[in-house]
Amino acid sequence: MSVLFEAFPIRTMTLPNRLVLPAMVTRLSGEDGVVNDDIRVRYTRFSRGGVGLVVVEAMAVHSAKSGPLLRISSDDFVPGLQDLAKRVHDAGPSKVVPQIIHFLKIARSGWRQTVDMLSHDDLDAIVEAYGAAALRARACGFDGVELHMAHAYTLSSFLSRLNPRKDEYGGSLANRLRLPLRVMRRVRAAVGEDFAVGVRFLGEECIRNGYTVLDAGPIAIELARAGADYISLSAGGKFEDARVIAGEPLYPYTGYSGDRCMPGAAYPDGANLAIPEAVRAALRAAGLTTPVIAVGKLGTLELAEKVVARGQGDLVGMARALLADPDLPKKWQHGLEERVVRCIYGNVCKTLDENFKRVDCTLWPKKLGQAPESDDTTPPVWPAAGAELTAEHKEGRVLLRWKAATDDDGMYGYQVFRGEELAGADPSSSKPLTLLTHHASVRALSARYEDTRVVPGATYRYAVKPYDLAGNRGPMSAPAVVRLPD
Repeated sequence: MSVLFEAFPIRTMTLPNRLVLPAMVTRLSGEDGVVNDDIRVRYTRFSRGGVGLVVVEAMAVHSAKSGPLLRISSDDFVPGLQDLAKRVHDAGPSKVVPQIIHFLKIARSGWRQTVDMLSHDDLDAIVEAYGAAALRARACGFDGVELHMAHAYTLSSFLSRLNPRKDEYGGSLANRLRLPLRVMRRVRAAVGEDFAVGVRFLGEECIRNGYTVLDAGPIAIELARAGADYISLSAGGKFEDARVIAGEPLYPYTGYSGDRCMPGAAYPDGANLAIPEAVRAALRAAGLTTPVIAVGKLGTLELAEKVVARGQGDLVGMARALLADPDLPKKWQHGLEERVVRCIYGNVCKTLDENFKRVDCTLWPKKLGQAPESDDTTPPVWPAAGAELTAEHKEGRVLLRWKAATDDDGMYGYQVFRGEELAGADPSSSKPLTLLTHHASVRALSARYEDTRVVPGATYRYAVKPYDLAGNRGPMSAPAVVRLPD
């Protein structure tokens, strides 16, 4: 059995496997912050898919005005949260924790509140709000709680090297850690020793003069010593390099730091793995066994297993990959990697959030609103004449076209494979001279793909496979070969 599917204990919570759904914005909540049917459906779907830990999207510990955001700031929200926790537990094997957050004010004018505007009384209130929210999470039946200390929000802004405070909460790393450590200790005191508490923070800010893993290691060590049971590491997502749009509040994922937070198709798989590897090494050097969750474009079984084998992380976090296919854990566990619906990392989901719209996966059939479910075992078929795949060099790129496949249940998309031929190879040869590997995925609505990552003088071989709602793959098309001019 793969190491990924060994049970993994975290204090009193034992995960059924090492796969984690990190918190991600859905914009499914209403302005009232109450759990609704869309939220219930989204998170029970993940549990049915078999992921080890479901981290529910950030919910506010305070009552400041915001857009669609879940709340855990008073007992008014307890019934909905209790129901959500129970439904997730009933739906599948997953453990479930809410991520709890405090954020500062921001206006459409471009003004935003910064940490130096907070009084000491404000800081005391933040500490107490986290403690009360964590205790509420326990009362709701969750298996633990995750403290949000990442990205552009309050606690992350205290940790930042750009923290502008001039008192004991700013300047040195020890001072910048003061409020996060107060929060951590207050939460631990509130929930007791028999309840799991995790922390998500930035392993690297990815902005000019921001902190890197040189600070992230000591931050992780101090949070672990203060009571954190696991460390979840993200990157970037800061206001400092956000794109300014007149009349709209700043969105902290529009600059380079936002790209690093959610590495898209232009980034290699595992783009941020150096971060959890360095932080985990720092924890181990300090004699701490606190588990680390690695994230950042980890979408294949091979890569996920390497993360654990290489010591880059103890747990593997996948947000977009699980959004594309919530059944990914079950498919991996049963040796069905070839049936996984693979995320294309086009970041349409990120763009939807950026534009304050409901976050769905672009691969899902339109108007479905959730990832499809299907027990179908019959794969798609090509037309009688086959896929008739063609590859054409056009304006420095390769344009692929093929005939649409059909399926008795419903088409989901196409998997594009590519291999580069050896120098001097005969392009007309039917024998592949290099391995065809996954290159991209395309929605079922399209029967074309443009490959822009090609170089002059190279010869490329392509093939396409169709897949349906259950992830069944049809036969691979006959290959198409194209040579780019020198």
